[in-house]
Amino acid sequence: MILAKAPIDKIIRKAGAERVGEGAIMAMAEYLEDFGISVAKEAAALAKHAGRKTIRAEDITLALERI
Repeated sequence: MILAKAPIDKIIRKAGAERVGEGAIMAMAEYLEDFGISVAKEAAALAKHAGRKTIRAEDITLALERI
C-alpha cells in the first residue's frame, strides 16, 4: 500500500462516517491507488505526446477528463 492509512480514514470521515473499519480503509486505499496510477499513466502519455518528460497540472486535468 502506497497511501498512508490516516489520510484515507480522514477522507472517509469527511464524507460523513463516524467510525471506519480497517477493511474499509484498505479497500479505499487500493481503489485510490489504482485510480491514481491510471490517471498518472494517461498524464504521462499526454506529456510524452507533447514532447515533454515532465507531467504538468494540465496533463493531470486532461487525463481526468479522458478517464
